[in-house]
Amino acid sequence: MNKKIKLGGILITIGIVFGDIGTSPLYVFTAITGGTNFDEGLIMGSLSCIIWTLAILATFKYVYLALNTDNKGEGGIFALYALLKKTKSKWIIFPALIGCATLISDGFLTPAISISSAIEGLSIRFPDIQTLPIVTGIIVLLFLFQQFGTKVIGKVFGPIMVSWFLMIGILGTMQIFANPLVLKALNPIYAIKFVLFYPNGFWLMSAVFLCTTGAEALYSDLGHFGKKNIRISWIFVVSMLLLNYFGQAALCLSFPPDLKVTSVFYSMVPSYFLPVVIIIATLASVIASQALITGIFTLINEAIKLKLWVNLKVNFPSDEKGQVYIPFINFFLMFGCLSILFIFKKSANMEAAYGLAIIIDMLMTTSLLAYLLFVKRKNIFFTFLSVGLFIILESIFMVSNFGKIWHGGWFPLLTSILIFILLYLHYRARELRQRIADYDSMTHILPMLDDISNDKSIPIYATNLIYLTRSNSRAKLDNVIIYSIFKLFPKRAKVYWFVHIETSDKPKGIKYTCNSLIPQKCFYVRIKFGFKEKHEIEPIIYNVRKKLAEKGEVSLESAFDSINKHNLPSDFQYILLNTRLSYIQRLAFWDYISIVVYRFIKLTRVSVISDYGIANSRTVTEIIPAELPLNVKLRKA
Repeated sequence: MNKKIKLGGILITIGIVFGDIGTSPLYVFTAITGGTNFDEGLIMGSLSCIIWTLAILATFKYVYLALNTDNKGEGGIFALYALLKKTKSKWIIFPALIGCATLISDGFLTPAISISSAIEGLSIRFPDIQTLPIVTGIIVLLFLFQQFGTKVIGKVFGPIMVSWFLMIGILGTMQIFANPLVLKALNPIYAIKFVLFYPNGFWLMSAVFLCTTGAEALYSDLGHFGKKNIRISWIFVVSMLLLNYFGQAALCLSFPPDLKVTSVFYSMVPSYFLPVVIIIATLASVIASQALITGIFTLINEAIKLKLWVNLKVNFPSDEKGQVYIPFINFFLMFGCLSILFIFKKSANMEAAYGLAIIIDMLMTTSLLAYLLFVKRKNIFFTFLSVGLFIILESIFMVSNFGKIWHGGWFPLLTSILIFILLYLHYRARELRQRIADYDSMTHILPMLDDISNDKSIPIYATNLIYLTRSNSRAKLDNVIIYSIFKLFPKRAKVYWFVHIETSDKPKGIKYTCNSLIPQKCFYVRIKFGFKEKHEIEPIIYNVRKKLAEKGEVSLESAFDSINKHNLPSDFQYILLNTRLSYIQRLAFWDYISIVVYRFIKLTRVSVISDYGIANSRTVTEIIPAELPLNVKLRKA
């Protein structure tokens, strides 16, 4: 997706994509120093680590490399998985699902902690204020606002975030002029010495890592805004971030040894300007959760397309394909955020949990990105050095974050594991079901259809009998449809319709083709909807039938004489098929659990009747038994 660069597009991008990473100056240096330790080795070493983390991970890995590996304009870990599926490597499903699970888990935590941190800043001026009700109200409003799309939200958030970045850049620049020696931290030697030799420097890397939380959104939001808008915006954003980090470090070096501060960031703000900064910081921190929310929408939409999750209701608030809103996921995330809020209550109680899930997600992205770069075999030496650098840095961050597990990090770890189990069992069940899916040649089926339509010993089941087929070719037909027509209950119809439905990459337009398989009796219809079009297939079938009748290829009369006598329209019967594995109780334990979980997950999907707009016609759902494949493990008797 090659979006044109426009000032409005850049403004919206800044308002949506960079909220999380852009508000990190609020807490990074406070987390590193604890508000009490302003040793020069600590300040210069951690500042150097921040600079090179933003350079290597955020800029080089995500803005440069990852944005070049899109899947038809979409970004995120599932875009990498889709690009690698053709390699037939089975292991790639694990980093893809782990990455998805950890990002969703972080989707619970990030809005809760960022909004809580922002609102709790009001306590500087109003010590007795109760922040929990305010945070709850903001979270509810934020998720309710998602249905209007990122374009509407970006127009509101864009100017606020631009003001935020300009403000933190100016505040940082003022401090740099007072102590320009901090610029020496550009030398990576300071970072290396900090990690290897500074007391507890290695474990403090978990606090340094907070400067790059949100970097994954630069990739996952690719489908919303395009790589050019993200890259141009990032130049402005990273410049302001670095100016502020340099400024905070300069300020810390000027503090007396025995000073204790609540917030390093707010310490650099003149007292007369503090109320304004608190307001803008609060708004910016509320916006920070938006990048992750929109990224998760994109992620789940990709999972649905890749058949890694069941069909959910997906809305497209604008004509841009990447901009999606998924109601079920939206309220699922809102429930998770509110749960964390009421469990932990304050941001201080959530801080220990923050970062662990995201670093695992980053490592999963690195593994798939590395494999893709090696598969392409472009500049192997450059790829080897780049991937090695990513793995070393991210491994340091991951190990240092392990220290958080017993202090709150267990929550995102546990939720990530539970979500991964659901994702994997769903994948495993679909793989099992895929092995029983089979098709038969139309050359074998058509004579049988012709015979059954002429067999007057079988009562007429319907005038027009319609099946939704997975077959994308008129030359073959699903075996489950064959079973339904000939074995389950012989279905004699005047006209048989086999309808295959696809979704195109364009927002508007409905295209369809119709092939006559048996003159007057059997037709194969392929319908392609624009991704914003409603899947209403009834009007299309009526229109196809009308055009065929005008050509004399089909009759509009009903199969029932009494209906024709009174000039009533002929009937349409839709058959919806669900397969059920035979003797499911005989499956091996994990296959059995996978099918049970799969059936439970299917309860959340949008119904076929609703999805395809066939509620006004007569529909019958049939359960078709499927034999267990010979290569499936069974329990021992």
